[in-house]
Amino acid sequence: MNSKRANWLYLSIILVDLAVIVLLNVIYWKTNGTVGIGIVLNLIISQLMLIAPALIFALCSKSDLNEMLGYKKIKISSVLMVVLFTFLCMPLMTAINAISMLFVDNAVNSISGEILQIPFPVMLFLMGMFGPFCEEFVFRGMIFRGHKKSGSVFWAMIWSSLLFGLMHLNFNQAAYAFAIGIMFALLVEATGSLWSSTIAHMVVNMEQVCLMFLVEKVMPGTYTGSQSDDMLTQEMLIMAIGPYLLVAVVCTAIAICVLAWLAKNENREEHLSSIWAKRKEKKEKMVTIPLIIGIALSIGYMIFELFWFA
Repeated sequence: MNSKRANWLYLSIILVDLAVIVLLNVIYWKTNGTVGIGIVLNLIISQLMLIAPALIFALCSKSDLNEMLGYKKIKISSVLMVVLFTFLCMPLMTAINAISMLFVDNAVNSISGEILQIPFPVMLFLMGMFGPFCEEFVFRGMIFRGHKKSGSVFWAMIWSSLLFGLMHLNFNQAAYAFAIGIMFALLVEATGSLWSSTIAHMVVNMEQVCLMFLVEKVMPGTYTGSQSDDMLTQEMLIMAIGPYLLVAVVCTAIAICVLAWLAKNENREEHLSSIWAKRKEKKEKMVTIPLIIGIALSIGYMIFELFWFA
């Protein structure tokens, strides 16, 4: 798997995703809204649209799947530090999310009412475990590692994280997903294992699900009430962004220290420190026509959705 195949994989995922979106919307319009899919089926289908093309590409490569993806064992102490690193990165994710909400709606909040109607264990599994596993399999497993074979680790992180953000097909999630992608890729490089980013991704999503259900339990109607879409005004967001950024800077600095400790603990300190120094390393083209088409389709749909549902 190299960057060419990784780019074709991303384009395939986007084409499948857009085709399913169009199909579901046509069915919805043709039936005057009487036929649709619930949030559970929606989540399952969205992840299958990711994992199915990836598995096909993996099988066609005729390589050892585990070797291709890098599911290597890591120390228990490293697992604990991965969890700590993840929590330290959360203020930065929150700050980026808040800034994006000044311009676009929060994508998760818009479906929170549907999420809370489903039993907690079901959503914890689908959003907290199944989703992160599939996304890490594709983006930090196949696409990131594919780009690394064609160029530097630095640019492989940038491109794979950009594609990870665009895959969400909305500007709100794309903003903080890009940052998350960088963090997760750094974890993979620090530990040498895809399990580290998978665990971190699960921690992030499970924390969001748990927090959503907890808030709704303590303050009923926060997400499901008639005013749930107007929970945060522009003024409240602007006031919150300053403190969030301050906390994010401090926590991110500590997270970098934890990342360095992780690399040392897994004997990859020299490798991690070489990422910036070797950023200009190039073996073959990382940017290909399928990549450009995939990015154009993603951004095009995001712009269309932004104005269509405005």
